Amino acid sequence: MAIAEYDILIRRAHLRGREDTDFDLAITDGRITNIAPQIDGSAHAEIDAQGNLVTEPFVNTHLHLCKVWTLEKMDEAALRDYHAEGMAKAMTAIECAREVKRGLNLEGMIQSARRAAALAAIHGNLHIRALADVDSIAGVEGVKALIAVRDEFRGIVDIQVVAFPQDGILKDPGTAELMREAMQLGADVVGGIPWIEFSDDEAAEHIAFCFDLAQEFDKDISMLLDDAGDHSLRTLETMALEAIRRDWHHRALAHHCRAMSQYPLPYFYRLVETLKRAGVAIVSDPHTGPLHARVKELLDSDVLVSIGQDDISDAYYPFGRNNMLEVAFLASHLLWMTTRSEINRLYDLVTIDAARSINVANYGLEVGAIANLVVLDQPNELEAMRFHAAPRHVISHGKMIDTNAMNKIYRG
Repeated sequence: MAIAEYDILIRRAHLRGREDTDFDLAITDGRITNIAPQIDGSAHAEIDAQGNLVTEPFVNTHLHLCKVWTLEKMDEAALRDYHAEGMAKAMTAIECAREVKRGLNLEGMIQSARRAAALAAIHGNLHIRALADVDSIAGVEGVKALIAVRDEFRGIVDIQVVAFPQDGILKDPGTAELMREAMQLGADVVGGIPWIEFSDDEAAEHIAFCFDLAQEFDKDISMLLDDAGDHSLRTLETMALEAIRRDWHHRALAHHCRAMSQYPLPYFYRLVETLKRAGVAIVSDPHTGPLHARVKELLDSDVLVSIGQDDISDAYYPFGRNNMLEVAFLASHLLWMTTRSEINRLYDLVTIDAARSINVANYGLEVGAIANLVVLDQPNELEAMRFHAAPRHVISHGKMIDTNAMNKIYRG
């Protein structure tokens, strides 16, 4: 009997940007070892892609993973306030949503987060930047929960745990000490939300503290910024300037930035240049609020952008299933990105650009890269987005994901 030369061979794959022919891909020892129009040899497993799209896996740059499926535990006051006209009550919504944490516990958060991680695996979403609340109510239990799930799903879904002070740092005494404890426990990213502090000076102090912590632990930063319909909110600029001063280029991700939609254009384009100097990327979640960052203008100006799931059935959004094709489908309508080239660009925003935004290493569909990829059931980006179905096959670290096992975890 001939010895198999590869672990997995994918036949007749359509690759993005290579419309002239189909390709075979070979995977060995967790890496992509060959990509060619035809690869001779055998493998332990062969997949016939039948001319359908094979791409890098999906990446979710923003998910409140410690609060998934908590909507049923509270009334809809936060949801109504967050979606109010002009997002004028966004801060009130955060204060309402705070109360749900009094009813959460470590085991419950772990089980809910496991379900969401299993959904991610099923939908080929293999990289997640996941926020865990750190505050005087939750303590660091959310961080502990997400670290447990991160470790369980290692090699299936790669999870970056963000220590996130949802209710502020100066505004919520004791949170600074809890943030340091969260980093000592093993959180991967320092989170922040400076715009909800009581003054601009305190917002700047919040930002400075987060950079201090990030430098102390040599970690990236993720901050929710200017998440309301108020043109006077400018914490995005403050954070970008701090990244320049600290030489933290390409290590700070800015989430939401919805006030950007209200900025005068001269200020907006000045801000764009600051973002580019700082290497600050933007993640927008246009489906979870009535305002959103100026995604098309940012892309036209060569600012790195991604789109995220944000929430799964919590105080801010009732839907969500960790399906980034579904998120891109919604964004296509909300951002009016419906031409073929714009749809292809949206695909980047949930794959390669999203991976760059959160500094995923060895990501890509090329020889030598870690073998993380999806085999879809459609021939191109437009059709994939139209149906936003789960991939036919998901390969993580060179192994095919057992979707039956993932469905069992999701369904409990």
